[in-house]
Amino acid sequence: MPAPTSADLRAHRPAPNSLRERVILVTGASGSIGSALALECARLGATVVLNGRNVRKLEKVYDSIVETGGPRPSIAPLDFERADAAAYESLGASIGQEFGRLDGLAHVGALLGDRSPIVHYDVPTWLKVVHVNVNATFILTKTLLPWLARAPDPSIVFTTSGVSVKGRAYWGAYAVSKFADEGLMQVLADELATDQPIRSNSVNPGPVRSPMRAKAYPGEDPLKLKTAEEVLPPYLYLLGPESRGVTGVRFDAQ
Repeated sequence: MPAPTSADLRAHRPAPNSLRERVILVTGASGSIGSALALECARLGATVVLNGRNVRKLEKVYDSIVETGGPRPSIAPLDFERADAAAYESLGASIGQEFGRLDGLAHVGALLGDRSPIVHYDVPTWLKVVHVNVNATFILTKTLLPWLARAPDPSIVFTTSGVSVKGRAYWGAYAVSKFADEGLMQVLADELATDQPIRSNSVNPGPVRSPMRAKAYPGEDPLKLKTAEEVLPPYLYLLGPESRGVTGVRFDAQ
């Protein structure tokens, strides 16, 4: 069966309770797309592990999930910029102890960095963006792979960007980091295509009404952009049972 197209996924409407009894970790769960994805996964029956660096913001998402009747989520704070090896190991151990497996890992959190030419790009900012967007994504994935391997239908979803297809001036470390994330997704898809596969795919949400977009395009009218909720269908498809056998593919939400 061929992989669906991006257009197919934009029209995807998950069935009620399609994520029931799945444990899904969402990074950047207090951000625009991350919080919307966490809430929708919970509405579809998943137990969501809320990951981010700001506990207060994560608690707001937690409360929203509980108030709307979703399964009680878990909060797993981790500051990717400053976390050491022990912090990742502790997160993995806590997931193993509480759930015994992980069914889905959605990489949503990221840093934008500077919009400036390479010749003027601030070196510490470059290192921070690449560390958070690439190194931390790799470390978290590596740490959680053993728990994903214990799930009957595991899925990893990376969040990519329009600037990861063709390099674009002034996007600096962010563009480079998204190229790297695409590469990591493809390497994992090839490595994990075993008899008991863990699928690995990516979603480009496109322009979305969010603080990151406003920082990148301060003069843009946000009301002309899609909301975070409108770009969720590809994520929900890839985290759910209908995407079995689909791996190594990039999808555009717009």
